[in-house]
Amino acid sequence: MTTMGQCVDECRQCAGLFRLGRDVEAALDMVEVFEGAQQLLMSAPAAIAQDWAFVLAKMLECQERQDWLGLADWMEFELIELLQKARSAN
Repeated sequence: MTTMGQCVDECRQCAGLFRLGRDVEAALDMVEVFEGAQQLLMSAPAAIAQDWAFVLAKMLECQERQDWLGLADWMEFELIELLQKARSAN
């Protein structure tokens, strides 16, 4: 499996933990997911990097509000879509 594929799987797993109410465990995993995504998106085109900044800000806002379902949605849908765009762009 590619690193991109692993990151996508980790996004889904982490989002699943948030949906199950396992927010402490998910928050620890989320740090690793975000670091992995950051590494993958650093070499992406500027538009994708800008989208990453927006998605990251929205996810952090959800975390601050303790909106775990909202955070799971951002991770599972928007972040994964962004990773897939980056994969297509390379």
